[in-house]
Amino acid sequence: MTHHDYTDTDKLEDVKVLHGMGYAQELERRMSRFSNFAISFSIICILSGGINSLAQATSGAGGAAIGIGWPLGCLVSAVFAIAMAQISSAYPTAGGLYHWGSILGNRGTGWLTAWFNLLGLITVLGAINVGTYYFFIGAFGPALGIEDSTTVRVIFLVLLTGLQALINHMGIGLTAKLTDFSGYLIFVTAIALSLVCLGVADSYDVGRLFTFSNYSGEAGGNVWPTTSGAWVFLLGLLLPIYTITGYDASAHTSEETVRAAHSVPRGMISSVLWSAVFGYIMLCSFVLMIPNMDDAAKQGWNVFFWAMTEQVNPTVKNILYFLIFVCQFLCGLATVTSVSRMIFAFARDKGLPASRALSKVSPKHRTPVAAIWTGSTLAVLFVWGSSLVSIGETPVYTIVVSCTVIFLFFSFAIPIALGLFAWGTPKWNKMGPWNMGEAKFKLFAVLSIIAMALIFVLGIQPPNEWALYITVGFLIVTAIVWYGFEKRRFRGPPIGDEVARRAKEIAEAELAVGERV
Repeated sequence: MTHHDYTDTDKLEDVKVLHGMGYAQELERRMSRFSNFAISFSIICILSGGINSLAQATSGAGGAAIGIGWPLGCLVSAVFAIAMAQISSAYPTAGGLYHWGSILGNRGTGWLTAWFNLLGLITVLGAINVGTYYFFIGAFGPALGIEDSTTVRVIFLVLLTGLQALINHMGIGLTAKLTDFSGYLIFVTAIALSLVCLGVADSYDVGRLFTFSNYSGEAGGNVWPTTSGAWVFLLGLLLPIYTITGYDASAHTSEETVRAAHSVPRGMISSVLWSAVFGYIMLCSFVLMIPNMDDAAKQGWNVFFWAMTEQVNPTVKNILYFLIFVCQFLCGLATVTSVSRMIFAFARDKGLPASRALSKVSPKHRTPVAAIWTGSTLAVLFVWGSSLVSIGETPVYTIVVSCTVIFLFFSFAIPIALGLFAWGTPKWNKMGPWNMGEAKFKLFAVLSIIAMALIFVLGIQPPNEWALYITVGFLIVTAIVWYGFEKRRFRGPPIGDEVARRAKEIAEAELAVGERV
């Protein structure tokens, strides 16, 4: 369904729902249900995380890390997506998680959710674009005579992120067209890569996909420190869990989506489902193509380029590399959209320094311009800062990816847990039009809390044990800032009587504009 199929009545209904939550319609509402799906599908981008973090599996438990580990990790991510879909149908706003955290809990839980989500989104934008940089160097560096260095990395990131921000600046129309295209391109490229891998495989040893190995330590190019087979399999789950994230983008673009209360939950769930299925086909095909699993594990982080060079015709390989690079660029583009909408929504409720500027919407482009450039700049600064430091043998970047996963999933888990206790109380007594029923919602909410505990434990294992100290440090700083300053100052999103007051103000303002016209 294209956005042309929607009527003005649909848009008016969306505006009414938004007014009912105490907000004016400032952003341009022109994303279709497919566009809402495509933005999450583009951020998940199996061709980004699925390829750039592949070594976590091939240098971990080997074939079984994909054959068994990928569906298991996708299931963990899906549990969160399903629980969040139920809440998103009831509260379709650009703040998404942050609003849910406030409405279902209180100002404090909303503020905490916002900071976790914001840090997760900024760091994930940095992580995605660094992954794109390393992919570019691995794919095209030798031919172009470019070698990895801090200077090259920073210049590349500034140009890449700057272009993504500029496209977002120009309006949601152009961004939605590109992310729609990205949705199709990811499908086509993943299928093409799968067919090429299967076409050049020496044999189809399907048993390999269910064979547990232990490639920790030297055998796996030191991707993981030496540990037990069971642990290395569990650590490999970080590959699908890190890849299948970012579906909260469907919620962040709620105010730009037509029939948001219906489209957003569907966009969230279908983006996870299709990514899981196509990612599985693609990665299984890749594992079947590998000439020898022991040799592949030794390659460590270089496993993808090594296998492609060993098995695939150079011209075909370069065409695939180019398509994958475009998909990875568009993945970053969609992430800039998500980050900027989160900054805009939080600043709209005066939750950030310089909130007045960050919540401004460009009259010409109908986009939150300051939020777009601020989020993009912070992501580049963050990568540049973290690339200057390493802790022992571990580069800070790999620790940061662990923190990203922990921060993002915490920001998912907080509103879900609050929703579990708020349902049936005055805070939340009416499900949205997308409704799976109270019993199922409660089941998925409990599963999300259990899954969060698993993700946290996996995320702080060596070599990323510093992720624990960073997370605890962040919580301490957050508590100091909240109790020291923000508790008195920050009002949060409109709740209760404040909604009615704001809705009345918005209606009066629009009536006055109508009379002037």
